Amino acid sequence: MNRPGARRHRPRNKGSAVALKKIINRADDFVDEVTESLLLAHPDRLRAATADRRALVRADAPVARRVGIVTGGGSGHLPLFLGYVGQGLATGVAVGNVFSSPSAEQIAAATRAADGGAGVLYLYGNYGGDVYNFDLAADIVGPEGIATATVLGTDDVLSAPAGRESGRRGVAGLFFAYKTAGAAAERGDDLERVRAIAQRTVDATRTMGVGLSPTILPAAGEPTFTLGDGEMEIGIGIHGEPGSHRGPLESADAITDRFLDGILAELRPVAGDRVAVLVNGLGATPLEELYLVYRRVHQVLGERGVAIHRRYIGEFATSLEMAGASLSVVRLDDELAELLDAPADSPFFTQGEVAPVAPRSQQATAPAPDPQAASAAGAEAGTAAGGANGGTNGGANVRRTGAHSALRELLIDVLPAMAAHTEELRGLDAKLGDGDLGITVSAGAEAVRAALAALPADAHPADVLRAAGAAFASANPSTFAALVGAGVLAAAGDLDGLGDTEQAGTGHAARITAAVTRRIRERGGAEPGDKTLVDVLLPVEAALAAEAEADGGPAAAAGAAVAAAERAVEETRGLASARGRAAWVGERGRGEYDPGSVAVLRFLQEVRARLG
Repeated sequence: MNRPGARRHRPRNKGSAVALKKIINRADDFVDEVTESLLLAHPDRLRAATADRRALVRADAPVARRVGIVTGGGSGHLPLFLGYVGQGLATGVAVGNVFSSPSAEQIAAATRAADGGAGVLYLYGNYGGDVYNFDLAADIVGPEGIATATVLGTDDVLSAPAGRESGRRGVAGLFFAYKTAGAAAERGDDLERVRAIAQRTVDATRTMGVGLSPTILPAAGEPTFTLGDGEMEIGIGIHGEPGSHRGPLESADAITDRFLDGILAELRPVAGDRVAVLVNGLGATPLEELYLVYRRVHQVLGERGVAIHRRYIGEFATSLEMAGASLSVVRLDDELAELLDAPADSPFFTQGEVAPVAPRSQQATAPAPDPQAASAAGAEAGTAAGGANGGTNGGANVRRTGAHSALRELLIDVLPAMAAHTEELRGLDAKLGDGDLGITVSAGAEAVRAALAALPADAHPADVLRAAGAAFASANPSTFAALVGAGVLAAAGDLDGLGDTEQAGTGHAARITAAVTRRIRERGGAEPGDKTLVDVLLPVEAALAAEAEADGGPAAAAGAAVAAAERAVEETRGLASARGRAAWVGERGRGEYDPGSVAVLRFLQEVRARLG
């Protein structure tokens, strides 16, 4: 078999040596230092809700008898997410790593801090990892008596065709929902009313964007995609996901006309209608160029007799230093126009006059960052996530079998080797997604290794898997991490029935794989042929079951699993992806390897190498 994802020279844009420069300290500290900086700069507006500063709320939260609004997502998009926490906007935010979801525990912490007794609306973009972790957070806070509702931003026109709006990404147009829902919460509407207004705003909003140059992930130090000199990409995602059209750079008017053709074809405004317009820069676009886009929008809408009720021009949802712009238009009714006009105030957005904030008495200047404390906080969050699913705490309450756990020892031995595949997985994921899978897998593998090392050597196999699943899901929250973590936790539950002195032998491998596959399919909705890791897990499960019948031993089982995975990876290469961000690429994904499937294959190959 040809090795998928072998390293190839990736041409860089002209001038990329300059683009790679970043004013940061350590890449690993980037997000934590940003949140600390915001707390130091705006102590009168924001406070931390967790020790790791990954959950922030407005300084006066919770506001009694008011609906709270919690948003969240990956870092790298300021002012999106973090920047819209304030009066008349969101109440709290959970912050993930760059382009990665916050964890369920971080979201739950923001929810608790935002709840004033009237419930909490979850309002965020439609990305798989965020959806899975927000849903899990709702499961966590529900038994605590906190009611939640959810609205997803789905404004990106080119991420899914008309008729499949529920599958679209949420991008800059989410700003309008923050504004209207925040104003509704501020005036005292109940949870269902705030939810309905947010949904009505989302349904009336459309966005299209263009990318001119890539973004550089601080941890990776490489472009998320490449564009040739003089090229542009229409429909590119805010994580660098491929768009729908790549071609020569066009004029400002021609690009804007592309945007308006797509947006107005769906909104269908007629003479006399009112809209609000948002021209957004993606991080490295001069304000003058954004105003050229607005100029053309103003001309076209004026010719149609459509009134621009409000216009917003600037950076509202960025992608680090990506050059490019997006246009968002929301069609307004009388109530939405009134809510859009209401005062609001946050560190990044002010409109009208609002009453002074009265910070909570415990509000204080954030202390200097402590890397050890941050690590401890992350470990605590991971333990809490595990605990929510019946997890373990450094060996406490872990069943012991009285004999060394072969499963624990094998995983501790294998997992460090996954770091060698970081760059390969990053490259594969950059073609079909946002390029973070390499970091997700390597960080998750290290977190699992550390969690298992903290367990007693004779830990019960169910507790080994429970610790592994919680650690993997929390290390670098993302769609892949959430799905795999949930699958491993399901397998842990499946092995709970083993006797206290039983070990998980070769015969249990098929059973574990079946449980993982079943839960991933339940949560992610993937079916065979959708070009996901499910297409690899199913034949691996069958191969392991056959080897269990033949009783060929661990080495034979590992060899059969690898062979089955290799075949599946090659056979699905020619398919178009039907799930997740890879589905947004459409037919352009045929011929590319599914990165999640390759990650499973590499893990199995490392297992085979050690069982040998």
